Amino acid sequence: MLSRVAESIFWVSRYIERAENIARFIDVNVRLTLDVPMDIKLQWEPMINITGDREIFSQQYEVVDQDNVIEFLVFNRNYANSIITCVNNARENSRSVRAIIPTEMWQCLNEFHLFLVAPIAVGEAISSPSSFFSKIKNYSQLFVGIAETTMPHNEGWHFLRMGRLLERADKISRLLDVKYFIILPQVEYIGTAYDNIHWAALLRSASALDMYRKRYHEISPANILQFLLFNPDFPRSIKHCLRICDTSLHEISNTPVGNYSNEAERRLGILRSEVEYSDVSDIMRGGLHEYLDSFQEKLNNVGNAIYDSFFAARPPASLSIRKIYR
Repeated sequence: MLSRVAESIFWVSRYIERAENIARFIDVNVRLTLDVPMDIKLQWEPMINITGDREIFSQQYEVVDQDNVIEFLVFNRNYANSIITCVNNARENSRSVRAIIPTEMWQCLNEFHLFLVAPIAVGEAISSPSSFFSKIKNYSQLFVGIAETTMPHNEGWHFLRMGRLLERADKISRLLDVKYFIILPQVEYIGTAYDNIHWAALLRSASALDMYRKRYHEISPANILQFLLFNPDFPRSIKHCLRICDTSLHEISNTPVGNYSNEAERRLGILRSEVEYSDVSDIMRGGLHEYLDSFQEKLNNVGNAIYDSFFAARPPASLSIRKIYR
């Protein structure tokens, strides 16, 4: 498989997963405003902090409120991580590999894009946000389902799966980080009903509330961290994402599991080992924010190593080339 084809497929799934996660965060926050009336800025500012792009938002908007946050995260074409930009980028990457992906995948992405650029989309997002964001999640999940059932499970499919899982692990870590240090305005709220509502909202953002309750029955921060970080069977836990990503990476390189033949496999193997043998109590003692911040940095290094190992141009030794990241 050509490196440019592999890179396009990899980024298609990352963009779609990113769009779905943003839709999840906003949808849950809209519902949260009905359960916990509070200052508008405190309610919506975490949505910007999750993305890590607060500075970009501040340059374009003066007020943090529901309308501005939704416009920024969903419809702002000048913002690289907005839903409409992500879906458009996924569509353009898919266009370049039409010969590789099934027609059904292309049709799904095209319909997704047309839904977002329709004149009524902005009005629906404001007047009926739950319905609007449910459609975004459904389109994203439909795309994943079509890929699973129509695309040959060869190298291209493994790049597609790997991109989706790396993006998912990153967003779960950011969501946990924001909840623990930003959403809760005062320390005295910890352990109260107010706190429990926010933890339940966090689980809803990961579509994990029902499965969590079947396992643990009551809201407990330690159990929530255990579930979202280290549950090997839940498909949105960080441990599960890294395990499956590692499997796909070794399938692509044909390297036996437990060994490595490139920097991407080495870095992912190290990160996976750290997660496999981590413990919630140790993390809490050392600081959850510090753990998650370190994890995000190492996950970014894995992404850079994948770029270097599979996507980067390989010029002659006598030439140099500037590395370009997406």
